[in-house]
Amino acid sequence: MGEQQIRLRFAPSPTGPFHIGGARSALFNWLLARKYGGKLVLRIEDTDLERSSRESEENIKEALKWLGIDWDEGIDVGGDYGPYRQTERLPLYADYTTRLLETGQAYYCYCSEDELEAERQELMAKGEMPRYLGRCRSLSDADRVKYEAEGRKPVVRFRVPENKEIIINDLVRGTVSFDSAGIGDFVIVKSDGIPVYNYAVVLDDALMSITHVIRAEEHLSNTPRQILIYEALGLSTPKFGHISLILGADRSKMSKRHGATAVEQYRSLGYLPEAVVNFLALLGWSPSGEQEIFSAAELIAEFSVERLAKNPAVFDIDKLNWINAHYIRKASPETVLELALPHLEAAGFVQTPLAPEKRTWLTEVVATVQEYISYAAQVVDHSAIFFADKVELENEAAKEVLLDPDLSKVMAVFCAKLMALETLDEAGVQAILKSITKELKLGGKKVYMPIRVALTGQVHGPDLQRIIVLLGKERVIDRLEGTMKEVVL
Repeated sequence: MGEQQIRLRFAPSPTGPFHIGGARSALFNWLLARKYGGKLVLRIEDTDLERSSRESEENIKEALKWLGIDWDEGIDVGGDYGPYRQTERLPLYADYTTRLLETGQAYYCYCSEDELEAERQELMAKGEMPRYLGRCRSLSDADRVKYEAEGRKPVVRFRVPENKEIIINDLVRGTVSFDSAGIGDFVIVKSDGIPVYNYAVVLDDALMSITHVIRAEEHLSNTPRQILIYEALGLSTPKFGHISLILGADRSKMSKRHGATAVEQYRSLGYLPEAVVNFLALLGWSPSGEQEIFSAAELIAEFSVERLAKNPAVFDIDKLNWINAHYIRKASPETVLELALPHLEAAGFVQTPLAPEKRTWLTEVVATVQEYISYAAQVVDHSAIFFADKVELENEAAKEVLLDPDLSKVMAVFCAKLMALETLDEAGVQAILKSITKELKLGGKKVYMPIRVALTGQVHGPDLQRIIVLLGKERVIDRLEGTMKEVVL
């Protein structure tokens, strides 16, 4: 991407949970910085004083760290271009505002909210784009004195050049042009002296020597305003790339009704960070081949701006679950247990801290169900068979199995042989089951299936021998007897 060292930034607003779309923007910037030996800056855009919070800022940092996205400059790590929070840069913005006012490229506007709303409604009634029509563009000193005497506090508006075509050579979308006539003079500093996003972001990016701005498509409409500010101040303009929107499965903009939208929600459900990163990378970017499972190192090597998509990306939860299931199967049972423990405790299955022998047993339970789950919270449903006191039959097919006329005979022989078994292990249980098929001259299904259903209430599931070993002799026999009583009744 050129000989100059590239500098990218991720600049979230700390105003709520860290959205999955923000995580994808951070990831794409990180991948490019790492691929080309550049720098990634983490800057906090906290000029929304009412909604911004340090708690939200901490959540963003924690989510980025969890995903493995590190930064070279910014909050926490410092750097030569600080401070890295916008609220700590206010004097710097004020200097540039003074320059724009002195050169006539900005002016004070005293219009009230009511006056602006009336103007907006009038334009909409005519079928025109709502914009500021310049009522305060040429105020006299007398007008200003009058308005200030009325107690009006002005905003600062940028004076948009007339009849100017603004051309953006977007890295993702190609050439995009805007007409300045449709923009209208826009506010750059609010009446409380706080700069608006479109103004502060320009100064921050320019003064931090940001070379490439990779951000969501929804920012494309902001870009012409920002370019006008760059030009007015004689600042170097970065290269822009606007990545595709993320849509829900119904192809509407992703929202809470589509399920979890915050990174923390996926973390708490027991998704693995490497799986989330793998999935996010494929949202709006396509690799050169058919490969879908990528390590972070492979993503860095493969990633390129040229393969970023213009079209919206659909957030497919089934795809995320498929990718995460792959990583879950590769993870150690100890890792999956740690992710699942809060859910097992919430379900009332365990209490922490765990005794060593309980942890060992739980790890074996997790190893038994690991291949059946997509994320760690699902351990609860799949391991319930190891904690329940009473067997609940899952469906009619399970009930049908327990109506077999040979059921009582199979159970009686199995319980007797199990009690006589000296060492309870999978090989010993397997030997018992095989011997029953020979003694009673029954097919394997007529022996294995009734025992499975009577123990678990399910016709499918983990290896039967393993279930029996994990439950132990006493619990197995208690369950079988309890189920048999229910069948008789």
